[in-house]
Amino acid sequence: MDDREYDLSAAQKAVKAKYPPVSKKYQYLDHTADVQLYSWGDTLEEAFEQVVMAMFGYMTDIETVQPTTTIEVEAEGHDMLSLLYNFMNEWLYQFSAEMFFIPREMKVIYLDRVNYKIRSIGWGESFDLAKHPQGTEVKAITYSAMQIHEDDKPQIFVIIDI
Repeated sequence: MDDREYDLSAAQKAVKAKYPPVSKKYQYLDHTADVQLYSWGDTLEEAFEQVVMAMFGYMTDIETVQPTTTIEVEAEGHDMLSLLYNFMNEWLYQFSAEMFFIPREMKVIYLDRVNYKIRSIGWGESFDLAKHPQGTEVKAITYSAMQIHEDDKPQIFVIIDI
């Protein structure tokens, strides 16, 4: 399953047409009771960006989001998997507990593979049912079957609890 289909209103279609299409280097893979996110990129930073955007893409059509607000998200870990987990968890926190922020686009601006730190910036707005189609809420990030591969092209697999 490459993309989710949303029934968009005329206003949502207008917002979508206003901006260039979002680059999507991710897929949703079938998983019992949950969803597995699969992302890739030319760099590990891009694969990290794409897995976060896949998570938000499961919650709404991110192309209906306008880039009116900017936020920074940082995370740390004790290895690359804990860094990925904490990074995704920090982004989910921005949606769940803060201002219901949902990014249209997100960039990793710093990734330290030695000290396991990451810093990113996202452009988007607060989620609003009047403006954004409702997908499925993500309850949590899981460590279950979490993988980071850097062989030919960086790839990430993460199971989210829905």
